[in-house]
Amino acid sequence: MSTFDERKQIRQHRREQYVRLKNECSKMFPVVGSGKYITAPVITEDGQPIRNPVVALETNLDANANRTEMAKELTSNGPLDMKVVQWMHTLHQIGLYVKRTDRTLLFYDKPENLSKLQDILSVYAWIDIDVGYCQAGMSDLCSPMIILLENEADAFWCFERLMRRLRGNFQCTETFVGVQTQLSNLATVTQVIDPKLHQHLETLGGGNYLFAFRMLIVLFRREFSFCDSLYLWEMMWALEYDPDLFSLYEELELNMEKAEGSKGKSKPTQKYGKYERENMKIKSVDAPLPISVFIVASVLKDKSSVLLHQARGLDDVVKILNDMTGILDAKKACTGALKLHKKYVKAKTHCNSKSMG
Repeated sequence: MSTFDERKQIRQHRREQYVRLKNECSKMFPVVGSGKYITAPVITEDGQPIRNPVVALETNLDANANRTEMAKELTSNGPLDMKVVQWMHTLHQIGLYVKRTDRTLLFYDKPENLSKLQDILSVYAWIDIDVGYCQAGMSDLCSPMIILLENEADAFWCFERLMRRLRGNFQCTETFVGVQTQLSNLATVTQVIDPKLHQHLETLGGGNYLFAFRMLIVLFRREFSFCDSLYLWEMMWALEYDPDLFSLYEELELNMEKAEGSKGKSKPTQKYGKYERENMKIKSVDAPLPISVFIVASVLKDKSSVLLHQARGLDDVVKILNDMTGILDAKKACTGALKLHKKYVKAKTHCNSKSMG
């Protein structure tokens, strides 16, 4: 319900906010915003700077420039705060993955675009210290924002809002993987829609469905071509649309204002995405499953015959799925996901009716 002028003001405010955050990071570590990226640790476990870190630079800069000065600057203000130490530990990991992300795209032949990716991920790691930077695929999620949006600050805020939706996937501990719940749900869905395939995967030791980890964590960026993966993202988010979804993306004060304004108002089902309207048919206390789970199930269903006849171990399962990289069809996968979801909803509704009866 915003106006053009309001959106313009918000955009300008966020651009200024990003500049402040980036400057803050640059003061702590001058490589941020310099066109350089780190490919080796710059700090020890106890917070001491490494005197000669490996720094990859733009081709027109001296590769040996300022290394000693950089180390001096890190300790010039005394011992480093633990939050700063934790952040600096992630910088070389970011640099390593920046070098590997979407390297087949001509866009990243330009060093300044690699630098944008490094800076956005570094600033994000600073403001979300609980997640920081996860090697599992955050750069894959960030890359399209940089390619599609010319302004670096706009790309940062799009990525930051996307992470509000997905950050739970990257919160891992020694005993819990962020997407573990989705993998468990995928197992349940596959058991309902293709029990024979589920049984086969369990027999091979893949009942935890960890082989599907990458698909869920990077939202199919590797399985589909660049254009198809973005097409798929658009479809997924439109299908899952909920009028109250702004609560994930707006600032707290705006949230409260909008919540007050909409209090007591029932929203017509037409305002919801097609997928969400189907979910509303299930009378369940459980949160609806994300459509990404059904897209993975759709891919597995499509490859069911191959998996059943050719997979004799988990390595075979991984190879068969990896062989699909870049060749899957987004529209076909999404259409298949909706069909499977409808079948799953029908089964769940029937099951719920029986238990109530």
